[in-house]
Amino acid sequence: MSAALERPLAVRLPNWVGDVCMALPALQALGAHGRCRLFGKPWAVDLLSAMGWDVVRLPEGVRAAAALVRASSAREGVLLTNSFGSALRWRLAGVAATGYRAHARSWLLGRAVASSTAAHEVERFWQLAQAHLQPGVSPPPPPPRLGLVLHAAHRTQAASALAGVALEGPYVVLCPLATGLAHGHSKIWPAFPLLCRGLIEQGVQVVSCPGPGEEAASAAALPGAIPLPGLGLGAYAEILRGARYVISNDSGPLHLAAAVDVPVLGIFGVSDPHRTSPWGARGATVGSATSWPSLQDVILALKRMGD
Repeated sequence: MSAALERPLAVRLPNWVGDVCMALPALQALGAHGRCRLFGKPWAVDLLSAMGWDVVRLPEGVRAAAALVRASSAREGVLLTNSFGSALRWRLAGVAATGYRAHARSWLLGRAVASSTAAHEVERFWQLAQAHLQPGVSPPPPPPRLGLVLHAAHRTQAASALAGVALEGPYVVLCPLATGLAHGHSKIWPAFPLLCRGLIEQGVQVVSCPGPGEEAASAAALPGAIPLPGLGLGAYAEILRGARYVISNDSGPLHLAAAVDVPVLGIFGVSDPHRTSPWGARGATVGSATSWPSLQDVILALKRMGD
């Protein structure tokens, strides 16, 4: 095999946990056609460690990132980010990248692809991967599941966390926090405390998994919940996998739950559920891009899910 054929495809991972989860079908398609080297945030190394891909932490600086990508010997790439900076880094690394036209970066790309703003994010990532693999060919639909694979070590870590709080029997996970804004508004449903109290009064074991620095905010949003702080993303995903169901804002945990194929209800009020609803047959949504659901709406949605 020639050196050119051995070169990996340099793939820039998205910056957010939920986006990486929604990009899994695209990554699987790219990986099926040759060796990939995935560059992204530090947490992606743990989250994707059982997927069989070469995942590398990308440094922050432009020069350092370009040097690392150049050292991979890649000559082609795919950008699953829309930023000008990511395109500049790949161009400086000598990589001709396939990416969506955005932020006046088309001249930096090897192949600039028109974006469909109406598509679900899973479909957008999938269509970009297919545009790289089969330019000019109408792509098939993405698979029905995201398909995150986890390590046995993640299961061990999750079991240890549950044993540490003496939690036995069925439990549900509530994910009340969300980073960032949508159209200038918080993506956090304000009735999570009422929902949590109501479930606990019914005898439901409610679990929360706050990230670093989120402990106080999570405790305020979920009074009485059993906290499992300090989990890596792989162990967090295993906690979600073991739940009866998960309820989440439009945030990373929503798509992490969908990625492990657990029943999950997404609560929307300011972001578009048509673009970021939980992918798969076991996901459902309540609310809209313009209004939050009531507590009763959420309870009815849970009943429709079969709880």
